[in-house]
Amino acid sequence: MTSSFWGLLGGGGLGFALGGPLGALVGALAGHVLIDREGALFGPAPKQLIFTTGLVALAAKMARADGVVTREEIAAFERIVEVPEEQKAQVERLFDLAKQTSDGFEAYAQQIAEAFRDEPALLEDVLDGLFLIAAADGAIHEREHAYLRDVATIFAIDEAGFARIEARHLRRRDDPYLVLGASREMSDGELKQLHRRLVLENHPDREIARGLPEEAVCIATRRLASINAAWDAIEKERGIGRKEPEPA
Repeated sequence: MTSSFWGLLGGGGLGFALGGPLGALVGALAGHVLIDREGALFGPAPKQLIFTTGLVALAAKMARADGVVTREEIAAFERIVEVPEEQKAQVERLFDLAKQTSDGFEAYAQQIAEAFRDEPALLEDVLDGLFLIAAADGAIHEREHAYLRDVATIFAIDEAGFARIEARHLRRRDDPYLVLGASREMSDGELKQLHRRLVLENHPDREIARGLPEEAVCIATRRLASINAAWDAIEKERGIGRKEPEPA
């Protein structure tokens, strides 16, 4: 996301572009009162705008729901949401404004869900980003976990999908098959095909080619690392790729 994007935060222009509850939040940051419209004033808002603003708002709401913001969570947030130094104060204000109450996250999540209903992979990106922030201090606490489940429900991510995403972030449930959405009954060939497909679907270059913001690329990079780590564990467990011993 470019510095010009963040620079617009103070002017309220982004609020009118976004529309809905996210637009109202950004408008409040700029000191304007925006009517909560179903859509943006000038047609559908750019996906980059919804993705990044929505991620900031939902991350802030999650911090409020948990009741405490750790240094590790702040660091994780800053690794995902790349903001120019001169605009950090604006983004901090937006974050603080959104987390003033734990109420209202449903409206933000619903706006994101409606904007990306034809691209469920983007919804998984947003949830993945929230998981990265929540797990930054080494554990996902009960209220954070409940919050993430609620967001997943609004995003229409089913139980299996939620478990697969969760497994990428919780070491205590580190099941490489779950991370890949695979079963232990699958053959080596089937697992290889699944891994290749997941690498293609989750490669950061796809996010870049689609014109998505740096936040989405960062999330995809971390997700691909988890996928490859899970595949490495399965390869080691099954001995896939080992050379057969030479005949005597």
